[in-house]
Amino acid sequence: MKNHLLLLVFVTLSSAFPVDQRMEGDENLQLTQAYLNQFYSLEIEGSHLAQSSNRSLIDGKIREMQAFFGLTVTGKLDSNTLEIMKTPRCGVPDVGQYGYTLPGWKKYNLTYRIVNYTPDMARADVDEAIQKGLEVWSKVTPLIFTKISKGIADIMIAFRTRVHGWCPRYFDGPLGVLGHAFPPGLGLGGDTHFDEDENWTKDGVGFSLFLVAAHEFGHSLGLSHSSDQTALMFPNYVSLDPSKYPLSQDDIKGIQSIYEPPKLPVKPKEPTVPHACDPDLTFDAITTFRREVMFFKGRHIWRIYYDITDVEFELISSFWPSLPADIHAAYENPIDKILVFKDDNFWVIRGYAVLPDYPKSIYTLGFPRRVKKIDAAVCDRSTRKTYFFVGIWCWRYDEVTQTMDKGYPRRVVKYFPGIGLRVDAAFQHKGFFYFFRRSKQFEYDPKAKTVTRIMKTNTWLQCKELLNSSSDFTVSGEKVHSGVEMFHCKNLNFLIFSIVHMMNKIYSYL
Repeated sequence: MKNHLLLLVFVTLSSAFPVDQRMEGDENLQLTQAYLNQFYSLEIEGSHLAQSSNRSLIDGKIREMQAFFGLTVTGKLDSNTLEIMKTPRCGVPDVGQYGYTLPGWKKYNLTYRIVNYTPDMARADVDEAIQKGLEVWSKVTPLIFTKISKGIADIMIAFRTRVHGWCPRYFDGPLGVLGHAFPPGLGLGGDTHFDEDENWTKDGVGFSLFLVAAHEFGHSLGLSHSSDQTALMFPNYVSLDPSKYPLSQDDIKGIQSIYEPPKLPVKPKEPTVPHACDPDLTFDAITTFRREVMFFKGRHIWRIYYDITDVEFELISSFWPSLPADIHAAYENPIDKILVFKDDNFWVIRGYAVLPDYPKSIYTLGFPRRVKKIDAAVCDRSTRKTYFFVGIWCWRYDEVTQTMDKGYPRRVVKYFPGIGLRVDAAFQHKGFFYFFRRSKQFEYDPKAKTVTRIMKTNTWLQCKELLNSSSDFTVSGEKVHSGVEMFHCKNLNFLIFSIVHMMNKIYSYL
């Protein structure tokens, strides 16, 4: 009897698996049809997606979508393609009538009105998010936005659900489409709608109203979607630090091709000197160099040594006068050369000399033209493979064959689980990768493919006590002595720490 029961269970489960797979396959086909209809003008109605007469059209649209998102172009519904289709995004199509830069408004003074408010946020926070979303564009154009409380504005802003009013577009409930907007013009022109079924937030868990609004206002002003993964006008939602300026160079070029730059040039900010103990310290790039690690920030560089506790702090120009400030990425290759990246150029350093005939274009390394800059890079010395991080994607480069590996790019969040969507800087030390994102760093074991520790960025700079607004001391000057920044103490704890630290330094020289 037991054998009969086991056989019955086995037969039941065996017959259920193909049904589950078939149901999942049907769901994926329905998702693909809806996605391509909405964003790539597939225009196939009903359940005709699988008909052989439509396969070539479908495959062509999938290839178009894969090319737009920088995926491997196969025309097949692979896992990476499905993952992109399931990512929350803007409801404006990627092709069709929005497939180019549209004419802008014929005036520079525009009005906007918030028709209703989401209950997810305080009204003041909604007002602030909308205002800042518009300011993103007014900072780089002559446009001036004025809020009105009644009547018809150029840009009418509303929170809606599902099918709403006379709007030809609709929402699909939580996740999926987050918002949509219409290009400049009469009627719905310029109007912007947000899906009320989403969880809107100022800076917490959920979707940032500021980021989504800034993106949709780009459409309201005449911009289409960008395939540049670092651009605000990239169609998929990517969480960014709201305090950072979200526009890429691609966004700025696009909007200024419609409205021109602002009339008055923006006065450049005075260069600032970064502090090792700033709790919000971030790095532009990090690289090893023989027995050193170099941390780049603005015009400056920190240098640490594996076997010495001292930290040196210098100007980049004191080592390499021809290198630019604010570099984007750097790494040491297996033959002791440093590659430094900014925008779509890179330099090669051997010893303390920048090699002649540089900079060169990053496209000579095998990157496609849609890549505008490298965010971070790190070479795995055990495999002689270099990982390049660009937005939410990573490429892998073979240092031996000097070619990009096939099957890339891949999603950062999938290939390096636990480190987040993007990487600001990275380096390798004692077999571990150290990935930096904002003011945090992730120690990552590439063999176990897991994060082993999460730390502040300052841990490498001998910083025992972090600066913060509640600390009872101030900076007395910008003088640097043996890499240690000298501060004027106002409390006893910091004074004791300074004495102990100096004693350690004295003993290290004995």
